[in-house]
This record gives sequence, structure tokens and C-alpha cells, in this order.
Amino acid sequence: MTDFFFMHLRDDILLDPNPMHERLVADAAREGLLDVAYHTVGSPIGSLLLAATEEGLVKVAFDRQDHDAVLTELASSISPRILRAPSRFEEVIRQLAEYFAGERRAFDVPLDLRLARGFRRAVLDHLPEIAYGHTESYAQVAAAAGSPKAVRAVGTACALNPLPVVVPCHRVVRSDGSYGQYAGGEEAKRVLLTMEAA
Repeated sequence: MTDFFFMHLRDDILLDPNPMHERLVADAAREGLLDVAYHTVGSPIGSLLLAATEEGLVKVAFDRQDHDAVLTELASSISPRILRAPSRFEEVIRQLAEYFAGERRAFDVPLDLRLARGFRRAVLDHLPEIAYGHTESYAQVAAAAGSPKAVRAVGTACALNPLPVVVPCHRVVRSDGSYGQYAGGEEAKRVLLTMEAA
């Protein structure tokens, strides 16, 4: 499955069937008219929508979140100047392929965290500190983010994490060890945690 995943991702990047579209993307970028680039890729946990600004990766969304609705939300919250631009995501896709192949434990790509503010941002800042193959409870994350009583707010921050997988909210579980909610669904969370524990 991993080999297929990697090849599928490379095909998405290298075999864009519309050179005219690529020219449009290049022209829009050169003229400063491309505020949000996006691309969709297959993965072992389903189709992922990737979106990026000039600052970095701004959104990762699961198919069950309705990619069209996510793009509409990005158009409203960031800018309506959005275009599909597969070539912008080569490094992110390479790192995702390495992650799903068990060869990468953390992501090293520029991130744009503008979609998370206040306590939610504090939670997201902590999540990469949870080591690969380990988990923390919502209560532990609340304490680490500076508000020990804000356990429910941690759940909300994880549910609204704009960059799941890359910013690993899947490593946050209930105190009893059960998975809890996840934007990609419980099965996706199980797959990620099982893969990391292997």
C-alpha cells in the first residue's frame, strides 16, 4: 500500500495533464494573484486536501470534511484567489510518503497557523512535542498548554486543528486510553496510532 501511495503522489505531481493550467498558476503567482494553492492526494487514510499560502501549509483536510466546503471556507477566511497548484506541494507530499512508509517521525515544512488563535494555538504549538509512537491525554495537553482545567477546550482545539497528521492531534487520547474524536474519523486515528506504535 505504501509503494502505491508514493507512486500515486508522484504521478499527481509529475503528470499534471493540463500544461495550460500550470501556466495559469505560474502567471497568477508571478502577478501576486495566487493567495492559496491547493492539491489533493491519496493516502492510507483516504484523500487529503492540502492547501498552502506563501507562508506555508495552512490546511490539511480529510475527504469526510468535504473538500469543496473546505475550499469555500478558505476562500472566505483567507482569500478567494485559490488555484490548484500540484507543483507547490512536492516537499509536503514527499514527507507524507515517508511518514506513511514509517521512515519519518516528524514533519519539517513551513506552516501557516493563522487559522488557530489563542488557546487553540497554544495547543497546536504543543502537539509536535508529543513523541512519535506516544500519546498524551487531553488533560495532559491542557496542562502543557498552560490551562490545566481546559480539558474540553483541548478537545475543541484538536477537532479544529487545521493541519491534522502534520500537527499530530491524533496522539491526543482520552484518559482511559480510548481514541476520542478525530476529524478524519476514529478509523483514521486508529490507523495512525497503530502505524506509529509498530
